[in-house]
Amino acid sequence: MSDDGTASTPLRLAREAREAGQLWKARDLLGDHVEGSRDPEALVELGEVLFEMGDLPRAGAVWFAAGAKGPDVDAAVAAWREQSHDDFAVMWAGLPASARSQPRPRRIEALRERALNSEAAAVAEVAAADGAAGVVEDDDDVSGFDAAWLIAWVLAVLFVVLAVIGAVTALGWLFPG
Repeated sequence: MSDDGTASTPLRLAREAREAGQLWKARDLLGDHVEGSRDPEALVELGEVLFEMGDLPRAGAVWFAAGAKGPDVDAAVAAWREQSHDDFAVMWAGLPASARSQPRPRRIEALRERALNSEAAAVAEVAAADGAAGVVEDDDDVSGFDAAWLIAWVLAVLFVVLAVIGAVTALGWLFPG
């Protein structure tokens, strides 16, 4: 954790706060910084601060975004997954906004794809999280063809047709000739 003079100002200030025992201040400084700026070093530092504060799920989300490795990271990512019940849309929304912006590393893009491919309600959550992060997607059409709606409409039409046939048959029985 050496500061060689190349660290950003928010990262330097957060490290000073952390060394002074002000974890909450370091968390706030780093959290604000990584929401608007893609800074892998700050993400790792934020994960460490959150881990020290005992917030394993948030540390896991941040470390996942940073691509960090290690046993503490594995435990924190497991806590993040457990807290979100492996709901990929919830996990996607839990990442810092800068991590959701493009270009995205493969692991984050894979999480986004899994979130988009989960249930329809989750797609709205993913879109809302993307909107909050300022993500603009031109190539993904969330409102595309939905086979479930097609099947529902076909069944509805079939039901109406069969109801009409049944009604005509019943009238024929009641009033023969």
